[in-house]
Amino acid sequence: MHATEATQAAQRSIDICNACRYCEGYCAVFPAMMLQRAFTTEDMSYLANLCHNCNGCYHACQFSPPHAYGINLPQQFAEIRVESYAEYAWPKGMGSAFARNGRAMLTLTAAALAFVVLAMLLLVPNAALFGALSGAGAFYRVIPWGVMASFAGVTLLFSLVALLMAARNFWRDTASSLTRTISFSAIRTALSDAATLRYLGGGHTGGGCNDLDASFSHTRRKLHHVLMYGFFLCFASTSVATLMDHFLGWQAPYSWYSLPVVLGSLGGIGMLIGCVGLIWVKIATDPAPVARAVLGGDYALLLMLALVAKTGLLLLLFRATPAMGMLLALHLGSVLALFLALPYGKFIHGILRFTALLKAAVEREGRSVTGS
Repeated sequence: MHATEATQAAQRSIDICNACRYCEGYCAVFPAMMLQRAFTTEDMSYLANLCHNCNGCYHACQFSPPHAYGINLPQQFAEIRVESYAEYAWPKGMGSAFARNGRAMLTLTAAALAFVVLAMLLLVPNAALFGALSGAGAFYRVIPWGVMASFAGVTLLFSLVALLMAARNFWRDTASSLTRTISFSAIRTALSDAATLRYLGGGHTGGGCNDLDASFSHTRRKLHHVLMYGFFLCFASTSVATLMDHFLGWQAPYSWYSLPVVLGSLGGIGMLIGCVGLIWVKIATDPAPVARAVLGGDYALLLMLALVAKTGLLLLLFRATPAMGMLLALHLGSVLALFLALPYGKFIHGILRFTALLKAAVEREGRSVTGS
């Protein structure tokens, strides 16, 4: 990773933190920091993506502003994270999408919605687009299954490849110093830390993070859980529906009590609650440790996820009415935008943070073996 003003400022802060070590038990960053004395720009990228932005170190630090040292790791790490997203993006030229990420994501969403809506207005007969359709295969009478699956499959596959390539680039850049191979126990630890959002719960202390101010709270952790598992429930709903369609011959739409509808409803509600709650936290939080320049991308992802969830729930509620056709267009357009944006928006933080957690788990194993 290239040296920037943010990496240089963070290196200065890290040197002071490494001498102080007051925040040693706060999260995974400080134990990882203590393993060395000098830090490269690659180390800064690793530590920044290992940081969960809980703000605990900022509120505990005796050298935070207005002290002359001005230590503000949450703000500096947030800036480095966005720089790392652009650095490791694949294909390489797509890193420019992170320059004005909020505007780029909202423009992409508007373009995807306009494309799908206009295509349906031009290509779908009015009787199908604005009629009240019901029964098995009603959705496919508006948009053929092959067209729907092709657009979703191609865009999702490309985005998954791009995310994996970004993770590979990040790993090559930040984990080249590792002397140990990745063990199954390290993978299990990293998966557990990611699934439980351990470091949004106060790390080793377990008392929570400083979500809004200097007081401790589990608010952001709970909202992240609701959003994350809501997203997984929606993915599970789509997967189950695909199996029912192709292997059992049961075409959508399904009954209210069917597994795909139950999973999708719970997931969509969870995503909406998580998105609205996290937007509120960002608005209400203490602005001092916040990197204002990166907020656009944060808000854009939350609004994009909320749009996917809301249009999906509305489609479920009004699927047997004349509104179904246009609601289907809006939902598919928002899903298309999300799939295209996955590697080039804030969503990328999930896979880079897991990769950083994996490196941290490998380092901890090595430290426990040597007894240092």
